[in-house]
Amino acid sequence: MRLLKAICRPLSAAALLVAAILLTPQTASAAELVMIDREGCGYCIAWKKQIGPAYPNTDLGQFAPLRVVNIREGAPAGVTFDRPVLFTPTFILIDDGRELGRIEGYPGEDFFWGLLEKMLKEKTDFIGSS
Repeated sequence: MRLLKAICRPLSAAALLVAAILLTPQTASAAELVMIDREGCGYCIAWKKQIGPAYPNTDLGQFAPLRVVNIREGAPAGVTFDRPVLFTPTFILIDDGRELGRIEGYPGEDFFWGLLEKMLKEKTDFIGSS
């Protein structure tokens, strides 16, 4: 009986690990959306209230997870921007450490989603959320 328990424990742990790997959603892209913000930026605050809570739950947010960076910090380690960031918020689409595209400013909730989806479709293998 002890031998049977000793054999089953490692198999159960291995089976759980395999199941966890197989059930984890996979995407073909490693895209990331970097939001450059600044303390007191009214448009940054508006984006965080209007879009921020829903973003990670959308197809767009799952395809390109968000990373928020203060403008004073500059580009995150391992990331290269094509040009300096002058306005906040600026949303920069990154893949493999390089900039693919950007949205400068916050155009409001009605336009942000469409601009982001257009950029993802043009610059990555994102198919679409609709």
